Amino acid sequence: MGNDGGSIPDRRDLVKTKAKAEQADKANQTKARWLYCALSKKRLQEPVVSCTLGKLYNKDAIIEFLLDKAAYGDWEEICPHIRSLKDVKTLKLTPNTAPSTSDDNDRPDFVCSLTLKEMNGVQPFVYISTCGCVFSQAGLRTVSGSPKEKEKAPSPSEDSASTTPPADAALDLCPNCGTKYSQRADVVLINPSPDEEYEIRMAMEQRRALEPVKKKKSKKRKHDQESNEPEPPTKKKASTQPTINPSMGAASRAVIQSLAEEETKRKANMSSAVKSLYSDGKPARKETFMTMGTFTRVSTFLVTFACCFNPTR
Repeated sequence: MGNDGGSIPDRRDLVKTKAKAEQADKANQTKARWLYCALSKKRLQEPVVSCTLGKLYNKDAIIEFLLDKAAYGDWEEICPHIRSLKDVKTLKLTPNTAPSTSDDNDRPDFVCSLTLKEMNGVQPFVYISTCGCVFSQAGLRTVSGSPKEKEKAPSPSEDSASTTPPADAALDLCPNCGTKYSQRADVVLINPSPDEEYEIRMAMEQRRALEPVKKKKSKKRKHDQESNEPEPPTKKKASTQPTINPSMGAASRAVIQSLAEEETKRKANMSSAVKSLYSDGKPARKETFMTMGTFTRVSTFLVTFACCFNPTR
């Protein structure tokens, strides 16, 4: 409407401007990263694990993902770098026992064991990859000291008895469990910023590129290798033919040889009827029409003949 004298249109009514893109609420994003599993989107519940990139997951969700990746459709965007349970670390978290003063959904479930500050994303948290203990970054630095101070520490003099420092000289002890760790290599930042996550991802890919490639032998290649291997010596089968013991005398061998020749001649001159008695175990030939039931017919004829001459039977 407008221009009819009843109303005065302004610029918003006459000029169509492009709508502004909707911006996600940063508070909700922070709460989702620190209070919920990055994969299943469920509330974090112990046991909680973290990957090299510092993302938080429920361990049961990771196990379900490794068994069936189709269970989570967006896994390629969230955790394609997780190949097995070796790529995640189970965290040792400190439960938040303070009385609740706000909504339970917004209240963090875990705190720093050193400073008792809530793990809500307001301040950075880290965990030690050797043991899995979680602390606030400020609290861990206060207890162990910054790595720059250790670099300025005087090195042992050359005149000392030990010219090389011990292997664990640059290592610290975990405030909770006493496990040794390195502040440069073993401290992982939880839920880093996008720029920090990119740097961590590049370092992770470089480490994996240097890992030796495990060659998997196919079944066919394994079978070919087994076939090329020499066969183990096996026992010779016992010969079915009689053998002459070489330890026997010449006279004994001559007697045995002569007996074998006589047996061969005797079998050669044997009739077919006698040979049938010494069958070789082969199935008997099928009877023809002329020979089938011969024994039965002859027996019946003899019985009938006997009854004719002896009627008393």
